[in-house]
Amino acid sequence: MSSLNRTLTLRDLILIVIGTVIGSGIFLVPGLVIKQTGGSIGVALLVWLAAGVLSLLGALTYGEMGASKPDAGGLYVYLRDALGPLPAFLYGWTMFFVIAAGSTATLAVAFTNYLGQFVTLSPVAGKIVAIAMIVVVMLINVRGTREGANVQGVATAIKVGAILVMSVMLIAVGHGFAQTPNVWPAQWNGSLFAGVGLAMIGVLWAYEGWQYVTFSAGETKDPQRVFPLGIAVGTAAIIGIYVLANIGYIAALGADGAMKSERIAAESMALAFGPAAGKLIAATILVSMFSAANGITLTAPRLYYSMSRDGVFFARLAEVHPRFKTPAIAIVTSSVWAMVLAATGTFQSLLTYVVFVGWIFYAFGAIAIFVYRRREPNLARPFRTPGYPVTPILFVLSAAAIVINTIVTQPRNVIFALGLMVLGVPAYYMWRSRLAKAPADALKAPSKKVRETV
Repeated sequence: MSSLNRTLTLRDLILIVIGTVIGSGIFLVPGLVIKQTGGSIGVALLVWLAAGVLSLLGALTYGEMGASKPDAGGLYVYLRDALGPLPAFLYGWTMFFVIAAGSTATLAVAFTNYLGQFVTLSPVAGKIVAIAMIVVVMLINVRGTREGANVQGVATAIKVGAILVMSVMLIAVGHGFAQTPNVWPAQWNGSLFAGVGLAMIGVLWAYEGWQYVTFSAGETKDPQRVFPLGIAVGTAAIIGIYVLANIGYIAALGADGAMKSERIAAESMALAFGPAAGKLIAATILVSMFSAANGITLTAPRLYYSMSRDGVFFARLAEVHPRFKTPAIAIVTSSVWAMVLAATGTFQSLLTYVVFVGWIFYAFGAIAIFVYRRREPNLARPFRTPGYPVTPILFVLSAAAIVINTIVTQPRNVIFALGLMVLGVPAYYMWRSRLAKAPADALKAPSKKVRETV
């Protein structure tokens, strides 16, 4: 069975992390965070910084495991080796059918909505454009990991450059800070603490996505050195980008204006530079969402590829294209499913119900580091998580906070999500039984070549 080529560099990993995380959240969410923190811009900025640091703790934790076991599949591999194949399979099952495909579908439909600011699209045309966007991303990544990484690099550079320029311009011309005396609350009370908790959970969602790069550890050059540096630097860069953007928004609108804004980026630019600036933001958001969709398509199929190689998923997803050296069938299959979700609109309810489940696995993924340290004390660890064991513990607690909040506030979603996961249990044992019945020589035989026409 062919293996994937190691072609990704440090720069690629950094851009994959940044490009996959930054979608549309930073253009929409900050106003709500300021509102939840009582209009105190100091507290709001602290929330963005603290949530970023918690995400960085997770990145540092995963960095050690990725450097020690730089295999395709990343988080799936950590769960499999530390907690067993069933939990790992359930994570992959949920990723394939809902989280990754649903996220791609969400980005594609949102892409169409923002495109509507430039051209008028009927509902049917909108669905065609959403599907076309997924097709383009799919073809790019089938053609080669290097090609997908190059597109990711260019798109991410464009959107990050636009965000930085926007932020600096808003800070230079805005007067919002002078109109905002409430930089820090006079006193902390129960209501403020509750608002900070809600804001923290929302901002942690905005940082979600850095773990996708772990799936591509098997295609990283010199992974023992490059992988932990790439995931850490990429996550740290996002913290700086997010905080700077928030400062720009506040400089343009002030706390009161920001709290009332549902499209804070567009309204900030329109107030500072006129209505035409809103279209520039819309164009930036289009690039941002394309980049995020490309990042998911570049990374997530490696998880399905790894599951298939373990014999617990569709067998052909483990095939490597003989010419392009990519898991082409895994890319095509997952992309087609994302197209179905985008065309039918079912991704909206699925993501609402299930996406929090990912955070359960993120917590277990961090717990895996304790298992590795105990079971394999002599394992080569070219990178060790700074601040261990406090670093992974704090990340696990932050992930647990998201899960507990969802259980308390959205119990119906929890029941639906657990039901979907339970459906994965018989599927897992079905594949395991087939694997057990397969002749030993069949398991060792190379898979069929993927057709050149994929």
